[in-house]
Amino acid sequence: MTDKTILEMRDITKTFPGVKALSNVNLNVREGEIHAIVGENGAGKSTLMKVLSGVYPVGTYDGEIRYDGNECRFAGIHDSERVGIVIIHQELALVPLLSIAENIFLGNEQARFGIIDWNLARKRASELLRKVGLRENPDTLITNIGTGKQQLVEIAKALAKEVKLLILDEPTASLSEKDSAALLDLLLEFKRQGMTSILISHKLNEIKKVADRVTVIRDGQTIETMDKADVSEDRIITSMVGRTMDDRYPSRTPSVGETIFEVKNWSVHHPLHPERQVIKGINLKVGKGEVVGIAGLMGAGRTEFAMSVFGRTYGTNISGEVWLHGKKTDTSTVRKAVASGLAYATEDRKVYGLNLIDHIKHNVSIANLPGVSSRSGVIDDMKELNVANEYRRKTNIRSSSVYQVAGNLSGGNQQKVVLSKWLFANPDVLILDEPTRGIDVGAKYEIYTIINRLADEGRGILVISSEMPELLGICDRIYVLSEGRIVGELAGHEANQEKIMRAIVRGEERGAS
Repeated sequence: MTDKTILEMRDITKTFPGVKALSNVNLNVREGEIHAIVGENGAGKSTLMKVLSGVYPVGTYDGEIRYDGNECRFAGIHDSERVGIVIIHQELALVPLLSIAENIFLGNEQARFGIIDWNLARKRASELLRKVGLRENPDTLITNIGTGKQQLVEIAKALAKEVKLLILDEPTASLSEKDSAALLDLLLEFKRQGMTSILISHKLNEIKKVADRVTVIRDGQTIETMDKADVSEDRIITSMVGRTMDDRYPSRTPSVGETIFEVKNWSVHHPLHPERQVIKGINLKVGKGEVVGIAGLMGAGRTEFAMSVFGRTYGTNISGEVWLHGKKTDTSTVRKAVASGLAYATEDRKVYGLNLIDHIKHNVSIANLPGVSSRSGVIDDMKELNVANEYRRKTNIRSSSVYQVAGNLSGGNQQKVVLSKWLFANPDVLILDEPTRGIDVGAKYEIYTIINRLADEGRGILVISSEMPELLGICDRIYVLSEGRIVGELAGHEANQEKIMRAIVRGEERGAS
């Protein structure tokens, strides 16, 4: 890293109808550094990077961009890529049914005399894959590799464009700890080679590991930029949310009643490979007013278990029993599961949780249309509007109105819409799968507060999370899942990360023996 400034963004202001997303934001990036940008959901981080990369072209914002000493007026993303600025968005832009090589050179085809040279494409793709630590065959379809490897293909795609400034927007949001560590190590290697990177992340431990400097954005404004030596989680959090957060998890005095939800001897086989058993005889209970967690490593079967219980939306050859309020219950379809008082907030809110092209009002009411309909079964628009406004207020959804399109909300506010949808369905038991994935510490606190309120109302809450501190911070009891089996059960006040990992390791050893 040098002291030379490679990028300056001066007084950047970006306005959407009814919302000022950025207000006189300033950013200074030095050549060869990893510069982190942090802020709450909706703070304007991604918007700023879209301005920089030309996704929002010149003329749609106010302010000035100077890159490598020259003023830049990008009319589109191809203009920024021509000077070496490449952005990798949080949602990967890969085509699943095309090969790795085809994806790497999509829009940047290796052609001679107007004809694609596939031999050259495969050769160059292999070279680029080696640079990012992959040994895959360039002809392998994207759909046949995992998310971590797909993220590395995106980086190889950026390298093919001779990237000088690499922008990564939440690159590890969907990755396992192992894949996340490999990606961060790759960024550090690029830094040693002289590449400049901008990293947007909510994971403060990752920022502390790799960032040379950190810029905090709050409510569309630059708050401060700090050097690596001055970076601490407490300082970042205070700058992000405008207040100290001495306790990351809101306090609650649990009052657990009788068992409200029970799963007995639950087994599930893989939907495409029926001979493979994914869930192996799980027994699990949730009490009235209790927050119960499911811990486990990636691939342990947590989401598969939840989806199979909720309307059998995953798996085949499913056996076992679901009991609600002491009665055996049929949850074999989503309609039956919801009618019985069960709700499931998926880990993938963008694909399965929301209709991103529809507004908040319809998303909130969709799971309980009878609740906004007249006796004749016709939707009452005013009733639906009142319900949407009520839940917007209850869950503190930050939006211009309930007519704002869900896809234009920040991740944290999208998650609140998902919660509102299921709260309006009035479930007795709510399964929350990665409820705070990809959202900032301030929004997480609000989600935890909602979970506590639901428990205080007497509902049963089952939380699946990859973040052990989260489970330890909010759960009254924790089940440990490993390779489709329950391998441990810990009271919340007795649990710690060491005990959870010990249970996982012992469970894997038993499974291998």
